[in-house]
Amino acid sequence: MSAAGFRFDNSWAALGEPFAVRHNPALVREPRLLAFNRQLCALLGGDADAVHAQAADWFSGNRSIPGALPVAAAYAGHQFGNFVPQLGDGRAVLLGEVIGSDGQRRDIQLKGAGRTPFSRGGDGRAALGPVLREYLVSEAMHALGIPTTRALAAVLTGEPVFREEVLPGAVITRVASSHIRVGSFEFLAARDDVDSLRRLLDHALARHYPHLAVAEAEPGGAALALLRAVAARQAALVAQWMAVGFVHGVMNTDNCSIAGETIDYGPCAFMEAYDPATVFSSIDRQGRYAYANQPPIAQWNLARLAEALLPLIDPEQPRAIELATGVVNEFQGVFGLEWQNRLGAKLGLWTVLEEGAAAAAGLPKAPATACDEADAQLMADWLALLQQHRIDWTNAHRALCHAAEGDEAPLRDQFVDREAPSAWLARWRARLGQGSHLATAMRRVNPAYIPRNHAVEAMIASATQGDMAPFERLQRALATPYDEQPGMADLARPAPTDTAPHRTFCGT
Repeated sequence: MSAAGFRFDNSWAALGEPFAVRHNPALVREPRLLAFNRQLCALLGGDADAVHAQAADWFSGNRSIPGALPVAAAYAGHQFGNFVPQLGDGRAVLLGEVIGSDGQRRDIQLKGAGRTPFSRGGDGRAALGPVLREYLVSEAMHALGIPTTRALAAVLTGEPVFREEVLPGAVITRVASSHIRVGSFEFLAARDDVDSLRRLLDHALARHYPHLAVAEAEPGGAALALLRAVAARQAALVAQWMAVGFVHGVMNTDNCSIAGETIDYGPCAFMEAYDPATVFSSIDRQGRYAYANQPPIAQWNLARLAEALLPLIDPEQPRAIELATGVVNEFQGVFGLEWQNRLGAKLGLWTVLEEGAAAAAGLPKAPATACDEADAQLMADWLALLQQHRIDWTNAHRALCHAAEGDEAPLRDQFVDREAPSAWLARWRARLGQGSHLATAMRRVNPAYIPRNHAVEAMIASATQGDMAPFERLQRALATPYDEQPGMADLARPAPTDTAPHRTFCGT
């Protein structure tokens, strides 16, 4: 155990090549701590005071944490549908894995830590803006209850980063249950390295799905079990994204975690006016990763994982393809049920809360199969209403909580024609009735605050000038997104109508 309390156990580094190569972070000129997550530090088993005292040096890469064994991981990936056989950690260094106070294993990784053997000509650095965006949004997603990588620290490097303009450099310390991706399997499959592919399968099962490693002993069964488990987690994850209006922006296979966590917050953003075609990424000119395309893209990524696993499924390729295709084809139904249940909970039809909370709210649990035709039509008509009138996704659902208590004004006020939602509201009320118990349950799945794009950009602009107050204020609001907070009403408002369409950039 290190002096700061971290208990390292570096199983990924122990795999050696070709999975990863030993590599130390680059030194920086003048590290300065900008943000530190004391709660997460404690969860990782660290002594927050002791870690904070060393944080600028440790989380910039200038000094090694005792027990760490830094490596850069190798992986491939399909980027916007095009296969790149070797990507790897081009600007990230995995410091190691720690066993937390809850007994869980998690990676600690520096992102923006300088060139690695996988940098492919890049500088390996990160600018302050993308670092603060990832810190803020990943912690907001955690507070929203969505599986995600998390942020432990953000450090200013004291060195410039050259993009379209000169920007202050920074490093983010990212925490994940692992950084194993679909692209990790693709990398080995592209090399026809079946032995290493089998080692990766065993490692992934032991780390994320240990019950499957025991249960699926027949030849090929373990690989199919992993594929099915990853599909289930991805289906649930994408449904949770869409429930809060999140658009990932770069769902390449190297950004698809087999643990089912949201990873890589480059060109991400949150939809305001409901439009299934919403795209934010400046490089996604064809809308491949638009809001409504996220489920089919997740399935497409799973098909790439299935292809990589074929040698481990069956030695006869036609049989392996048949078995893998069957699992991939299940995704649409699994996602459909996840999405139905998330949207239905937002409308108060049932709850996705834990059993005790569901009972306390007086609501049924989400159905285990497809809902009846009337409920399906009610949900479809709600989406059509929001799209037709370009209503803010987050605020519409929050206002519906007030309507559950009998006050329809907050919802009607969002429409130019205040009578536009009347017919739908009448059907909805006939289905549900009203009551404070219903509204309470709905408020636990319909946030008051999300990281509004214009607020995040304003925060970055202020931080670039040395003012971290907007960052800290946003952090406070987003830490409890389901609770309305005094003095934070502006953070719940959409961008002004004269604001230019929001565009995001990956920051590399």
